[in-house]
Amino acid sequence: MEIAYWIVGGLLALFYVYAGGKKVAQSQEALRPMMGWVDTVPMPLVRTIGALELLGAAGLILPPLTGIAPGLAIAAAAGLLLIQVGGIVTHVSRGEARMIGLNIGLLVAAGVAVWLATVWV
Repeated sequence: MEIAYWIVGGLLALFYVYAGGKKVAQSQEALRPMMGWVDTVPMPLVRTIGALELLGAAGLILPPLTGIAPGLAIAAAAGLLLIQVGGIVTHVSRGEARMIGLNIGLLVAAGVAVWLATVWV
């Protein structure tokens, strides 16, 4: 279970460091081609979502790695799961139901991370 957690958690963390870093650091114009929804959401909220994704990535890795409050990995994975629920709702409300494949994949991966962290930690 430990190896499975590190594979799933590590891949999720890499994705969210990339995606969250882009949301935190890039302008609305730079994000628009990849994330059309940034036009309908205030940029402070986009930045907040990016910061939460970065914190979630750190929460997946640092607590189990250091052994300090490893249960936080469960909370981090659950938080990332909720972010994807919000992403799916946003896409569906914008009439972009065909674009939720990545969101569903990340939702499933976050759910698996919650389960693995619960079993392992």
